[in-house]
Amino acid sequence: MDSAERALLEQALHKTMTTSAPGAELDATLADLGWGEMLTQEPDTAVPLVFRLLGETGAQAPLLNDVVLRAAGHPPGGTPPLPYAGGTWVRWARGDGPPAGPLDDGLPLHRSDPRDLSAPALAAGRRALGWWLLGTGRTMLSLAREHVLQRQQFGRPLASFQALRHRLAETYVALEAAEAVLAAADDDAGALLAKAAAGRAALTAARHCQQALGGIGFTAEHALHRHVKRALVLDGLLGSTRELTREAGRLLLRRSHTPRLVDL
Repeated sequence: MDSAERALLEQALHKTMTTSAPGAELDATLADLGWGEMLTQEPDTAVPLVFRLLGETGAQAPLLNDVVLRAAGHPPGGTPPLPYAGGTWVRWARGDGPPAGPLDDGLPLHRSDPRDLSAPALAAGRRALGWWLLGTGRTMLSLAREHVLQRQQFGRPLASFQALRHRLAETYVALEAAEAVLAAADDDAGALLAKAAAGRAALTAARHCQQALGGIGFTAEHALHRHVKRALVLDGLLGSTRELTREAGRLLLRRSHTPRLVDL
């Protein structure tokens, strides 16, 4: 796929995600667009593009199930159990079922019994979630940037205050670093580090962008709170940032050596 084809595909996917109802309708529409074929034939293009756009648009569809099932050698369409933070397991329901919970009722995650999940399936899911978290973080940064450029305090734009500029600059650096790690992740350890980096970047974006927007960021009239909740929930799926960081430390201890920075 060349750059022109990729741009057309991204445009079509973005329009689909912003015009289709999240959940079952978006799942069906993406299937009609050839999501299954893209995942099979060009996963290295399809997964980063589709999941990043899910984060940027705030849409949701049970595509993570397909990524995990394909990596495990199973046909798509099912709902495999997925590990969640704190030792719990969940299923990402297909269709329009009841709300999942109070934090983000847009994501139909429901408790499940634990099952074995192969290492390739876990790694593939973590990479996909990393791109989703990255897109969510970038949208939060965009919303905060727009706010501080438009709003004024003491006769000056909020963007002129150094403290806010430092917060947004730190967010930008964290997101750029997470994207670099995601692009380089090509094995199980890389996927673990990529998910941890993306989760940390998204949580950094949530914290700093909330500070930049102040009280309006908590209100229903502004979009930020939906992306904050989405980041919090997705961070816990397939291992939270804190859990994955500890797991990475245990992995380094077992190997008894530290990889070169370029390998990380």
